[in-house]
Amino acid sequence: MHNNDPNYGREFLGGHELASYDRIKDLKVFDDTKAGVKGVVDAGALSKIPRIFVRPDDELAEEEEEFRVLKNCVNDENGSKFEIPVIDLKGVAWTKKNDVGYSQRREEIVNQIRHASETSGFFQLINHGIPKNVMDEMVKGVRRFHEQDDEAKKPMYSRDPNKSMVYFDNHFHYHKARFAEWKDSLVCRMLSPDIINPQDLPVTFRDIMLEYTKHVINLGDTLVELLSEGLGLALECTKNLDHICDYYPACPEPQLTLGSGKHSDSTFFTVLLQDDIGGLQFLHQKFWVDVKPVHGSLLVNIGDLLQVISNGRFKSAEHRVVANFVGPRISVASFFSGSKAYRKLCGPIKEVVQ
Repeated sequence: MHNNDPNYGREFLGGHELASYDRIKDLKVFDDTKAGVKGVVDAGALSKIPRIFVRPDDELAEEEEEFRVLKNCVNDENGSKFEIPVIDLKGVAWTKKNDVGYSQRREEIVNQIRHASETSGFFQLINHGIPKNVMDEMVKGVRRFHEQDDEAKKPMYSRDPNKSMVYFDNHFHYHKARFAEWKDSLVCRMLSPDIINPQDLPVTFRDIMLEYTKHVINLGDTLVELLSEGLGLALECTKNLDHICDYYPACPEPQLTLGSGKHSDSTFFTVLLQDDIGGLQFLHQKFWVDVKPVHGSLLVNIGDLLQVISNGRFKSAEHRVVANFVGPRISVASFFSGSKAYRKLCGPIKEVVQ
Protein backbone atom coordinates (compact mmCIF):
# COMPACT_ATOMS: atom_id res chain seq x y z
CA MET A 1 0.00 0.00 0.00
CA HIS A 2 2.96 2.30 0.53
CA ASN A 3 3.56 2.41 -3.21
CA ASN A 4 0.51 4.67 -3.57
CA ASP A 5 2.13 7.23 -1.30
CA PRO A 6 3.85 9.93 -3.43
CA ASN A 7 6.55 10.24 -0.74
CA TYR A 8 7.22 6.49 -0.50
CA GLY A 9 10.98 6.10 -0.20
CA ARG A 10 11.34 9.82 0.54
CA GLU A 11 9.98 9.96 4.09
CA PHE A 12 12.92 12.14 5.12
CA LEU A 13 11.33 14.98 3.12
CA GLY A 14 9.14 15.78 6.10
CA GLY A 15 9.91 19.26 7.46
CA HIS A 16 12.02 19.76 10.56
CA GLU A 17 8.95 20.65 12.63
CA LEU A 18 7.91 16.97 12.79
CA ALA A 19 7.93 15.53 16.33
CA SER A 20 9.02 12.02 15.35
CA TYR A 21 12.56 11.77 13.99
CA ASP A 22 14.87 8.81 13.45
CA ARG A 23 18.07 10.39 12.14
CA ILE A 24 19.81 7.17 11.10
CA LYS A 25 16.74 5.90 9.30
CA ASP A 26 16.15 9.21 7.51
CA LEU A 27 19.80 9.42 6.44
CA LYS A 28 19.62 5.92 4.99
CA VAL A 29 16.38 6.67 3.13
CA PHE A 30 17.93 9.85 1.75
CA ASP A 31 21.11 8.06 0.71
CA ASP A 32 19.21 5.21 -0.91
CA THR A 33 17.51 7.60 -3.33
CA LYS A 34 20.95 8.30 -4.90
CA ALA A 35 19.40 11.55 -6.10
CA GLY A 36 21.28 13.86 -3.75
CA VAL A 37 20.16 17.23 -2.45
CA LYS A 38 19.07 18.17 -5.95
CA GLY A 39 16.67 15.26 -5.77
CA VAL A 40 15.20 16.73 -2.58
CA VAL A 41 14.59 20.01 -4.37
CA ASP A 42 13.23 18.32 -7.49
CA ALA A 43 10.77 16.24 -5.43
CA GLY A 44 8.53 19.26 -4.99
CA ALA A 45 8.24 22.81 -3.73
CA LEU A 46 9.91 23.05 -0.32
CA SER A 47 9.05 25.64 2.31
CA LYS A 48 11.14 23.89 4.98
CA ILE A 49 14.26 21.77 4.72
CA PRO A 50 14.20 18.13 5.91
CA ARG A 51 15.38 17.74 9.49
CA ILE A 52 18.55 15.81 8.58
CA PHE A 53 19.91 19.08 7.14
CA VAL A 54 19.16 21.25 10.19
CA ARG A 55 22.18 22.21 12.28
CA PRO A 56 22.04 21.34 16.01
CA ASP A 57 20.58 23.94 18.38
CA ASP A 58 23.94 24.68 20.02
CA GLU A 59 25.53 25.49 16.65
CA LEU A 60 22.65 27.76 15.68
CA ALA A 61 22.83 29.53 19.05
CA GLU A 62 26.58 30.00 18.65
CA GLU A 63 26.01 31.43 15.16
CA GLU A 64 23.48 33.91 16.55
CA GLU A 65 25.96 35.02 19.23
CA GLU A 66 28.73 35.43 16.65
CA PHE A 67 26.42 37.60 14.56
CA ARG A 68 25.59 39.75 17.60
CA VAL A 69 29.28 40.26 18.38
CA LEU A 70 30.02 41.05 14.74
CA LYS A 71 27.32 43.74 14.68
CA ASN A 72 28.99 45.38 17.67
CA CYS A 73 32.44 45.20 16.05
CA VAL A 74 31.78 46.59 12.58
CA ASN A 75 34.76 48.93 12.92
CA ASP A 76 37.19 46.22 14.01
CA GLU A 77 39.96 46.55 11.43
CA ASN A 78 41.51 43.25 12.51
CA GLY A 79 38.45 41.16 11.86
CA SER A 80 35.21 42.08 10.18
CA LYS A 81 36.75 44.55 7.71
CA PHE A 82 39.46 42.20 6.51
CA GLU A 83 39.59 41.83 2.74
CA ILE A 84 41.16 38.88 1.00
CA PRO A 85 44.41 39.77 -0.85
CA VAL A 86 44.26 39.87 -4.65
CA ILE A 87 47.57 38.90 -6.27
CA ASP A 88 48.34 39.63 -9.91
CA LEU A 89 50.54 36.92 -11.45
CA LYS A 90 51.38 38.97 -14.51
CA GLY A 91 55.13 38.67 -15.10
CA VAL A 92 55.56 35.61 -12.88
CA ALA A 93 57.00 33.53 -15.71
CA TRP A 94 60.16 35.61 -15.79
CA THR A 95 63.49 34.15 -14.69
CA LYS A 96 63.96 32.45 -11.35
CA LYS A 97 65.80 33.98 -8.42
CA ASN A 98 69.18 32.38 -9.06
CA ASP A 99 69.13 33.19 -12.77
CA VAL A 100 70.83 36.25 -14.25
CA GLY A 101 68.33 39.10 -14.59
CA TYR A 102 66.05 37.87 -11.82
CA SER A 103 62.82 39.82 -12.07
CA GLN A 104 61.90 42.36 -9.43
CA ARG A 105 58.28 41.66 -10.36
CA ARG A 106 58.64 37.99 -9.49
CA GLU A 107 60.13 38.90 -6.12
CA GLU A 108 57.16 41.15 -5.43
CA ILE A 109 54.77 38.30 -6.23
CA VAL A 110 56.68 35.88 -3.97
CA ASN A 111 56.51 38.40 -1.12
CA GLN A 112 52.79 38.94 -1.63
CA ILE A 113 52.08 35.20 -1.60
CA ARG A 114 54.30 34.69 1.43
CA HIS A 115 52.52 37.47 3.35
CA ALA A 116 49.06 36.16 2.45
CA SER A 117 50.07 32.60 3.36
CA GLU A 118 51.45 33.73 6.72
CA THR A 119 48.42 35.81 7.69
CA SER A 120 45.06 34.58 6.36
CA GLY A 121 46.10 31.55 4.31
CA PHE A 122 43.74 32.70 1.52
CA PHE A 123 44.35 34.81 -1.58
CA GLN A 124 42.77 35.51 -4.97
CA LEU A 125 44.76 35.18 -8.19
CA ILE A 126 44.28 37.21 -11.36
CA ASN A 127 46.23 36.90 -14.62
CA HIS A 128 46.93 33.30 -13.61
CA GLY A 129 47.12 31.94 -17.15
CA ILE A 130 43.86 29.98 -17.35
CA PRO A 131 41.61 31.48 -20.05
CA LYS A 132 38.25 32.78 -18.84
CA ASN A 133 36.40 30.81 -21.49
CA VAL A 134 37.94 27.57 -20.17
CA MET A 135 36.87 28.47 -16.63
CA ASP A 136 33.35 29.38 -17.75
CA GLU A 137 32.99 26.16 -19.73
CA MET A 138 34.21 24.14 -16.75
CA VAL A 139 31.50 25.65 -14.55
CA LYS A 140 28.89 24.92 -17.24
CA GLY A 141 30.15 21.34 -17.59
CA VAL A 142 29.83 20.66 -13.85
CA ARG A 143 26.32 22.06 -13.90
CA ARG A 144 25.42 19.84 -16.88
CA PHE A 145 26.60 16.78 -14.98
CA HIS A 146 24.60 17.51 -11.86
CA GLU A 147 21.46 18.53 -13.75
CA GLN A 148 21.25 15.49 -15.99
CA ASP A 149 18.70 12.77 -15.28
CA ASP A 150 19.16 10.92 -11.98
CA GLU A 151 19.38 7.58 -13.77
CA ALA A 152 22.45 8.78 -15.66
CA LYS A 153 24.26 9.67 -12.42
CA LYS A 154 23.28 6.70 -10.28
CA PRO A 155 25.87 4.26 -11.72
CA MET A 156 28.60 6.59 -10.40
CA TYR A 157 27.00 6.98 -6.97
CA SER A 158 29.39 5.63 -4.34
CA ARG A 159 31.09 6.43 -1.03
CA ASP A 160 34.21 4.43 -1.80
CA PRO A 161 37.14 6.89 -1.27
CA ASN A 162 39.47 4.68 -3.30
CA LYS A 163 37.60 4.99 -6.59
CA SER A 164 39.01 7.35 -9.21
CA MET A 165 35.63 8.99 -9.73
CA VAL A 166 32.55 9.03 -7.51
CA TYR A 167 29.32 11.01 -7.28
CA PHE A 168 27.60 11.43 -3.92
CA ASP A 169 25.67 13.80 -1.70
CA ASN A 170 27.38 15.37 1.31
CA HIS A 171 30.68 13.57 2.08
CA PHE A 172 32.17 10.12 2.54
CA HIS A 173 31.43 9.95 6.29
CA TYR A 174 28.14 11.81 6.30
CA HIS A 175 26.58 9.48 8.88
CA LYS A 176 29.07 10.71 11.51
CA ALA A 177 28.34 14.40 10.88
CA ARG A 178 25.95 16.35 13.10
CA PHE A 179 23.87 17.44 10.10
CA ALA A 180 23.72 16.75 6.38
CA GLU A 181 25.21 19.42 4.13
CA TRP A 182 23.18 21.13 1.41
CA LYS A 183 25.27 20.04 -1.59
CA ASP A 184 26.05 17.26 -4.06
CA SER A 185 29.59 16.38 -5.12
CA LEU A 186 31.51 14.70 -7.90
CA VAL A 187 35.10 13.67 -7.11
CA CYS A 188 37.56 13.16 -9.97
CA ARG A 189 41.03 11.90 -9.01
CA MET A 190 42.91 13.25 -12.00
CA LEU A 191 46.45 12.42 -10.86
CA SER A 192 47.09 9.70 -8.30
CA PRO A 193 49.86 9.98 -9.51
CA ASP A 194 48.99 8.59 -12.97
CA ILE A 195 46.44 10.55 -14.97
CA ILE A 196 42.88 9.23 -14.99
CA ASN A 197 41.64 7.28 -18.00
CA PRO A 198 39.70 9.93 -19.98
CA GLN A 199 37.02 7.37 -20.80
CA ASP A 200 36.19 7.20 -17.07
CA LEU A 201 35.11 10.84 -17.08
CA PRO A 202 31.45 11.75 -17.68
CA VAL A 203 30.79 12.58 -21.31
CA THR A 204 28.87 15.68 -20.17
CA PHE A 205 32.15 17.46 -19.41
CA ARG A 206 34.97 15.09 -20.41
CA ASP A 207 36.70 17.40 -22.89
CA ILE A 208 36.54 20.55 -20.75
CA MET A 209 37.64 18.65 -17.64
CA LEU A 210 40.80 17.48 -19.42
CA GLU A 211 41.44 20.96 -20.79
CA TYR A 212 40.89 22.65 -17.42
CA THR A 213 43.05 20.07 -15.63
CA LYS A 214 45.94 20.73 -18.00
CA HIS A 215 45.85 24.43 -17.11
CA VAL A 216 45.41 23.80 -13.37
CA ILE A 217 48.45 21.50 -13.30
CA ASN A 218 50.54 24.23 -14.92
CA LEU A 219 49.28 26.76 -12.40
CA GLY A 220 49.94 24.32 -9.57
CA ASP A 221 53.56 23.93 -10.68
CA THR A 222 53.93 27.72 -10.73
CA LEU A 223 52.44 28.03 -7.24
CA VAL A 224 54.82 25.39 -5.91
CA GLU A 225 57.76 27.42 -7.23
CA LEU A 226 56.46 30.60 -5.61
CA LEU A 227 55.61 28.94 -2.30
CA SER A 228 59.01 27.22 -2.29
CA GLU A 229 60.77 30.55 -2.82
CA GLY A 230 58.64 32.08 -0.09
CA LEU A 231 59.72 29.38 2.37
CA GLY A 232 63.28 29.10 1.08
CA LEU A 233 63.06 25.37 0.40
CA ALA A 234 61.99 22.96 -2.33
CA LEU A 235 58.46 21.56 -2.13
CA GLU A 236 56.92 18.62 -3.98
CA CYS A 237 53.19 19.24 -3.92
CA THR A 238 51.67 18.40 -7.29
CA LYS A 239 52.06 14.63 -7.68
CA ASN A 240 48.40 14.03 -6.77
CA LEU A 241 45.45 16.13 -7.92
CA ASP A 242 41.78 15.68 -7.06
CA HIS A 243 38.91 17.81 -8.33
CA ILE A 244 35.75 18.05 -6.22
CA CYS A 245 32.93 19.50 -8.29
CA ASP A 246 30.20 20.77 -5.96
CA TYR A 247 26.60 21.69 -6.71
CA TYR A 248 24.73 23.74 -4.07
CA PRO A 249 20.99 23.98 -4.86
CA ALA A 250 18.91 26.97 -3.78
CA CYS A 251 17.78 26.47 -0.18
CA PRO A 252 14.42 27.58 1.33
CA GLU A 253 15.92 27.97 4.84
CA PRO A 254 19.61 28.81 4.42
CA GLN A 255 19.91 30.10 7.99
CA LEU A 256 19.33 26.59 9.36
CA THR A 257 21.96 24.63 7.41
CA LEU A 258 25.27 24.96 5.58
CA GLY A 259 26.39 24.08 2.09
CA SER A 260 29.68 22.91 3.54
CA GLY A 261 30.48 22.74 7.25
CA LYS A 262 33.50 24.28 8.95
CA HIS A 263 36.70 22.49 7.98
CA SER A 264 40.27 22.93 6.82
CA ASP A 265 41.82 21.17 3.82
CA SER A 266 44.10 18.26 4.67
CA THR A 267 46.25 18.68 1.55
CA PHE A 268 49.05 21.11 0.59
CA PHE A 269 46.96 23.75 -1.11
CA THR A 270 43.69 24.16 -2.98
CA VAL A 271 42.84 26.10 -6.14
CA LEU A 272 39.14 27.00 -6.26
CA LEU A 273 37.06 27.93 -9.29
CA GLN A 274 33.62 29.26 -8.37
CA ASP A 275 30.71 30.94 -10.10
CA ASP A 276 29.36 34.39 -9.23
CA ILE A 277 26.88 33.42 -6.50
CA GLY A 278 29.25 33.37 -3.54
CA GLY A 279 28.83 31.80 -0.11
CA LEU A 280 32.40 30.82 0.78
CA GLN A 281 33.69 32.16 4.10
CA PHE A 282 36.96 31.64 5.96
CA LEU A 283 37.78 32.17 9.62
CA HIS A 284 40.17 35.04 10.32
CA GLN A 285 40.81 36.26 13.87
CA LYS A 286 37.53 34.71 15.08
CA PHE A 287 35.47 36.37 12.33
CA TRP A 288 33.91 34.77 9.26
CA VAL A 289 35.17 36.65 6.20
CA ASP A 290 33.08 36.55 3.01
CA VAL A 291 34.99 35.68 -0.15
CA LYS A 292 33.39 37.81 -2.82
CA PRO A 293 33.62 36.10 -6.23
CA VAL A 294 35.67 37.96 -8.84
CA HIS A 295 34.90 36.70 -12.33
CA GLY A 296 38.01 35.31 -13.96
CA SER A 297 39.92 34.97 -10.69
CA LEU A 298 40.89 31.82 -8.80
CA LEU A 299 41.04 31.38 -5.05
CA VAL A 300 43.99 29.68 -3.35
CA ASN A 301 44.08 28.47 0.24
CA ILE A 302 46.84 26.81 2.23
CA GLY A 303 46.18 23.27 3.48
CA ASP A 304 47.07 21.45 6.68
CA LEU A 305 50.13 19.67 5.25
CA LEU A 306 51.75 22.93 4.19
CA GLN A 307 51.05 24.45 7.59
CA VAL A 308 52.71 21.48 9.27
CA ILE A 309 55.83 21.27 7.14
CA SER A 310 56.28 25.08 7.28
CA ASN A 311 56.26 24.84 11.09
CA GLY A 312 53.15 26.99 11.24
CA ARG A 313 54.49 29.85 9.12
CA PHE A 314 51.83 29.27 6.47
CA LYS A 315 48.28 29.17 7.82
CA SER A 316 45.60 26.62 7.01
CA ALA A 317 42.39 28.49 7.81
CA GLU A 318 39.06 26.87 8.53
CA HIS A 319 36.35 27.71 6.04
CA ARG A 320 32.77 26.87 5.12
CA VAL A 321 30.07 27.53 2.52
CA VAL A 322 26.79 29.08 3.65
CA ALA A 323 23.54 28.03 2.03
CA ASN A 324 21.66 30.53 -0.10
CA PHE A 325 18.16 31.32 -1.31
CA VAL A 326 19.76 31.67 -4.75
CA GLY A 327 21.19 28.73 -6.63
CA PRO A 328 22.61 26.53 -7.79
CA ARG A 329 26.12 27.58 -6.78
CA ILE A 330 28.85 25.75 -8.72
CA SER A 331 32.46 25.30 -7.63
CA VAL A 332 35.47 23.19 -8.57
CA ALA A 333 38.06 22.68 -5.84
CA SER A 334 41.41 21.32 -7.06
CA PHE A 335 43.38 19.71 -4.23
CA PHE A 336 47.16 19.25 -4.57
CA SER A 337 48.41 16.65 -2.11
CA GLY A 338 51.97 15.75 -3.14
CA SER A 339 53.61 12.34 -3.09
CA LYS A 340 52.70 9.60 -0.63
CA ALA A 341 56.04 10.13 1.12
CA TYR A 342 55.13 13.77 1.79
CA ARG A 343 51.71 12.82 3.09
CA LYS A 344 53.36 10.56 5.69
CA LEU A 345 55.27 13.50 7.19
CA CYS A 346 54.16 14.25 10.73
CA GLY A 347 56.26 17.31 11.49
CA PRO A 348 57.94 20.40 10.03
CA ILE A 349 60.86 20.21 7.61
CA LYS A 350 64.05 20.75 9.58
CA GLU A 351 65.08 23.73 7.40
CA VAL A 352 62.17 25.80 8.75
CA VAL A 353 62.59 24.87 12.41
CA GLN A 354 64.24 27.70 14.27
